[in-house]
Amino acid sequence: MLEIGLTAESSIIVTDANTALTLGSGDMKVFATPAMVALMENAAMKAVAAALPEGSTTVGTAMQTSHIKASKMGATITASARLVEVDGRRLRFEVRAWDEAGTIGEGEHTRFVVDRERFLAKL
Repeated sequence: MLEIGLTAESSIIVTDANTALTLGSGDMKVFATPAMVALMENAAMKAVAAALPEGSTTVGTAMQTSHIKASKMGATITASARLVEVDGRRLRFEVRAWDEAGTIGEGEHTRFVVDRERFLAKL
């Protein structure tokens, strides 16, 4: 059962693989915005995964976020997601990311509950 308030966190360490330089979103070796967004999406996915019907998953459809502070190589980044609205199959989350020095980003994320097989069959 999907209930308001479900939460989860995901963490990652900043390495060459997730820098702005490597991902092409910038030209410096700092944590990339696309990597932060992916970490926020992962936390949201995990927050509701256990409450979904058999054969269902969620897919991300929208992200509104700010990336307000850079994070250096070796920093640990953690993202959290909290389910704040359930409207049929549409789920809305508050998301936030931080490193050892504090908040690096925050925003809102929308996901939809889908049947895995039906979703993949449409591709």
